[in-house]
Amino acid sequence: MKTFRSFDGLEIAYLDAGRGPVVILSHGFAADHRINWVVPGVVDALVAAGRRVVAPDARGHGQSAKPHDPDAYAGDAMGRDIQALLDHLGLTQVDVVGYSMGSLVSARLVPLEPRAKSLILGGVGGRMGEARRPANRGAIARALEADDSGPGDDPGARAFRQFADRTGADRLALAAIQRAPAAEPAALGDIAVPTLVLTGDADALVGPPDVLARKIPGATYKLLHGNHLSAVGDPAFASSIVDFIAAAPPG
Repeated sequence: MKTFRSFDGLEIAYLDAGRGPVVILSHGFAADHRINWVVPGVVDALVAAGRRVVAPDARGHGQSAKPHDPDAYAGDAMGRDIQALLDHLGLTQVDVVGYSMGSLVSARLVPLEPRAKSLILGGVGGRMGEARRPANRGAIARALEADDSGPGDDPGARAFRQFADRTGADRLALAAIQRAPAAEPAALGDIAVPTLVLTGDADALVGPPDVLARKIPGATYKLLHGNHLSAVGDPAFASSIVDFIAAAPPG
């Protein structure tokens, strides 16, 4: 892992592997580059296909800095980190891939980023583009801040807490992310690059992928086997990413 100082001086860690056209990978909430991209074989598959893979740990996650102040995550800071990383590496064209939280970040980034030439949104569906309810964000934050992971009044919040415990995440940093001012929903109609939506067929959290694909000009979708957490383990996850990027026209 390498590190650099982002737009506000925060240290961001990132994997940089392989050679060739660049793919940037953005992971999900409470995960990191290893859980979302290395373990499922995505990094190896892309490198074998002749791609250079850049996979940062988002602020608050993995080996990157983990501030406990919600203000450190405001203003779409994660998207700005990606832009700062592209600047740091001197990149002029990238294929953009996200999963869950990383998809939300990527979908807001791509309409503003002329260096993006294709987009893959994993772990999202028809509910994307809607502002997350503040009550839901508060429930997740409270679950992460609790002394134990016992029963709570929100099953979704409890699931995030249990996942954070399994991954060894910094729960207070994750709670700060949830307490930060919510970013504006992505301008899905302004996405102008080839786009693929990848969603697990048992993912009850995100809504139908076809609904999301219809909101993005020219987008297509594909169902994977699994739920929100397990879909990354479907072999079709890595192969779909490789095949779509290979077929995307040059930027």
